[in-house]
Amino acid sequence: MENTDHVLIVDDDRGIRELIAAYLEKNGMRVSLAANGRQMRAALEQGAPDLIVLDLMLPGEDGLVLCRELRASKFRAVPVLMLTARDEEADRIVGLEMGADDYLPKPFAVRELIARIRAVLRRTRMLPPGMEVSESVQMLSFGDWRLDTVARHLLDENGTMVALSGAEYRLLRVFLDHPQRVLTRDQLLNLTQGRQADPFDRSIDLLVSRLRQRLRDVAREPRYIKTLRSEGYVFSAAVVPVEGPK
Repeated sequence: MENTDHVLIVDDDRGIRELIAAYLEKNGMRVSLAANGRQMRAALEQGAPDLIVLDLMLPGEDGLVLCRELRASKFRAVPVLMLTARDEEADRIVGLEMGADDYLPKPFAVRELIARIRAVLRRTRMLPPGMEVSESVQMLSFGDWRLDTVARHLLDENGTMVALSGAEYRLLRVFLDHPQRVLTRDQLLNLTQGRQADPFDRSIDLLVSRLRQRLRDVAREPRYIKTLRSEGYVFSAAVVPVEGPK
């Protein structure tokens, strides 16, 4: 039971909470339930889950507020799958901007939900496909930055930590593992989120914008992430692995 995935469901609709919980438990997962932000915080203090299913339309503190709070807390690395009440681009965009790792509009099929959960967990725990990294590599250095691959946070030239969400870390890691290579939006979406883009999917562009802000990279004159019109993105800085003690 030690390897059982633990999912925290935050939704004010009791029927939906219990439906999701029953299905996840039937599929071998451990589930905690919360109806609002206060209950979510109480559940987190009992131990960090492997993933949080977070409803956007919560009374009081909504899912966007709670997601932003999570990304600024010690639980920043816990992946978040956000449930949206309607399939509107604005909801998806804002949710991704706040740090959600994926989204699913209501109403949804429980089979799709568990498939999304498993995909998020899988890509959270795995390195990008085709990339083998020595266990002794603890830091990746580029420009004025270092990425701590153990703690999964960014350090600037003064050693100050810059917190990254799970999605931001995975995107940066993909770029650092494939420097000086053009990566299309489809490739980046597949490597970071395990799915293909639809024609109107802007999630990668939003995530790149967020990562540029973390790196203090100016989009018009980028030092690190360059946009190639109609092609994708390329990470232009040299990346140097820094090995830890053996």
